[in-house]
Amino acid sequence: MSPRVEDFLSDQVARRPAAFAMSDGTGAQWRWQDLSVASDAAAACLAERGVVAGDRVVILCENSAAAVAFLFGCWRTGAVAVPVNARQSAAELARIFDHAAPRAVVFTTAVSPDATAHAARHDTVSLTGAFGTVQIATPHASNPEEDPCLAVLLYTTGTTGMPKGVMLSHANLRFGGMASARLRGMTARDLIYGVLPISHVFGLASIVTAAAYTGAAIRFEARFSASKLHAALGQGITLLSAVPQMHALLMQYTAAQGHERLGSDNLRYVSSGAAPLDPTWKRKAEAFYGVALQNGYGMTETTAGVTITDNPLGSEDISAGPPLPGVELRIDQSVPGGGDGLGEVLTRGGHVMLGYFRNLEETARVLDAQGWMHTGDLGKIDEAGNLHILGRSKELIIHGGFNVYPPEVEAAINDHPQVIQSAVIGKMTAGDEEVLAFVQVAPACDLSPDSLRDFLKDRLAGYKRPSAIVLATELPAAPTGKILKHRLLTHFADQLRERAGS
Repeated sequence: MSPRVEDFLSDQVARRPAAFAMSDGTGAQWRWQDLSVASDAAAACLAERGVVAGDRVVILCENSAAAVAFLFGCWRTGAVAVPVNARQSAAELARIFDHAAPRAVVFTTAVSPDATAHAARHDTVSLTGAFGTVQIATPHASNPEEDPCLAVLLYTTGTTGMPKGVMLSHANLRFGGMASARLRGMTARDLIYGVLPISHVFGLASIVTAAAYTGAAIRFEARFSASKLHAALGQGITLLSAVPQMHALLMQYTAAQGHERLGSDNLRYVSSGAAPLDPTWKRKAEAFYGVALQNGYGMTETTAGVTITDNPLGSEDISAGPPLPGVELRIDQSVPGGGDGLGEVLTRGGHVMLGYFRNLEETARVLDAQGWMHTGDLGKIDEAGNLHILGRSKELIIHGGFNVYPPEVEAAINDHPQVIQSAVIGKMTAGDEEVLAFVQVAPACDLSPDSLRDFLKDRLAGYKRPSAIVLATELPAAPTGKILKHRLLTHFADQLRERAGS
């Protein structure tokens, strides 16, 4: 049989069973041997409920040791794990359940109030074992997939219509976990802060799988809290991977405590994902952490990683870095908005998904006959071989006949010291496309749209400047912290109507 993700766990148990593996908000303090025992117990529970190899098992969870035990429990039975964030709505979950047709659904009720609320709408049984306490439902009959290589289905955040289940193989996850671990220099001496949801590919591949490969330990947090992260960074955390919003809120919290810098003696690696970097923000973050801020590019369909930087502290490089070892990369300049080296990012290699679950049409649209994944992102490759991402091709704004790339506008806005983060989108008007900016600020912030416009005058050409700026203390975001741009117009419809009527 081909190598599988659970082989990493078996290797850790064979080599260092008593070494610390993970902790979580329930008080769990597991060694690698404990995780193995809990995984066996989870596998037995699933088998008792009729789960067989190839069945889908939804793990409706927030970050916890129990969720990891059921991940490995699925793989030890040959089942396909479907980790789903419990913070999604009942309607969103219903679409996923209908599409995945899971033989079993595991609710991590001990750590997640949302999982508890969802469980109450299903016919469940409560189980307690080495994995802790969970509830399990069996909503569908067994209907196994025949591909033994399939490890997980990860449902992507869509705009409308049916959800898309990204099929990742055991080889995909092993590739992603090993690449992440090697590029971060991870060892069994590391302690990772696990706040990125393990129901998302970054948390699953770059944290859980990478830790199982290296023996690094994980301190799980079910939900992001700037105060909890600040405390953890003073308690031995060595690796921190987060999204820009988390970094910004941590810096804001630390400043409110009267400190400009973090001052951790243990932190050695920090990365930021889900959005391009801008030079000012990068310098600010590096001064705060005292270590280099690394950046990368990836997506669910590429098992998180395509490129990543390995820059020294103070580097001016704000690219997404060169391709990971074993990853191919090229630019298709024939797409709308392409030319002069700019085009759609294509990638090929062991990181690319098997396809979309039971969706041959969508799979054929993004995976061509030569194995290239068409990402839908616009980018270019510089002279050093580093990738620069300019945004989604479908998010390109054409205003007054000129191309406007949202990340460039967002970078200029984010330079303002009172801005936490921003999101820029286009909206069709009569014969043109309007540039709209949605800007997150602190609750007590006195920044006004007019003062922000003045700030942008010397930073952006006239056609790139937003015609409307909406200030808010929160922007709609996925559990990972990534801004959900497709929800901005409806979420802020009242503010936009007030502006139009003024």
